[in-house]
Amino acid sequence: MPRLLLLNKPFGTICQFSREGDKPTLKDWVADVSRVYPAGRLDTDSEGLVLLTDDGILQARIQDPRHKLDKAYWVQVEGEATPEALSKLSKGVELSDGLTLPAKARALDEPGGLWPRDPPIRVRKAIPTSWIEVVLREGRNRQVRRMTAAVGLPTLRLIRHRIGDWHLGDLAPGQWREVPAPLPGKRP
Repeated sequence: MPRLLLLNKPFGTICQFSREGDKPTLKDWVADVSRVYPAGRLDTDSEGLVLLTDDGILQARIQDPRHKLDKAYWVQVEGEATPEALSKLSKGVELSDGLTLPAKARALDEPGGLWPRDPPIRVRKAIPTSWIEVVLREGRNRQVRRMTAAVGLPTLRLIRHRIGDWHLGDLAPGQWREVPAPLPGKRP
């Protein structure tokens, strides 16, 4: 039976098992689990849900945009998330590597139950911050950060809280839990 783990990747952790330099890796959090690999990536300076599996077919299905698994992010941005900026994110944003697919974007209050980030985000007294949720089906390099910057809202903190039907739930940073993997041939 395939294994599927949900990990809350802490800020500053490299989304791989092999060590490069002194940064923590996935191995620091799931050292007692063998032969699982991340299904997708999450930048070192991003936090939140990473799926790990020992099933190559499931890994490929989770990562492949053709399977249309939504990836949902809570994003703390510098500035006020105006309706105009949210509309631009929702229609797609022109980036250096082309136009993004339309995303779902909405303003929200700071998500409840969030852990403090270590180190804390930079705060400018004269510039407000706000929270938005961005849901997309693509997975370009640093896409959410580039999209928010393109609409004038630089990302300060980025937390992935959902991939498809899998949710971060109450996992604290560095914690993981095993969940049932979808049956072969079933949509992840």
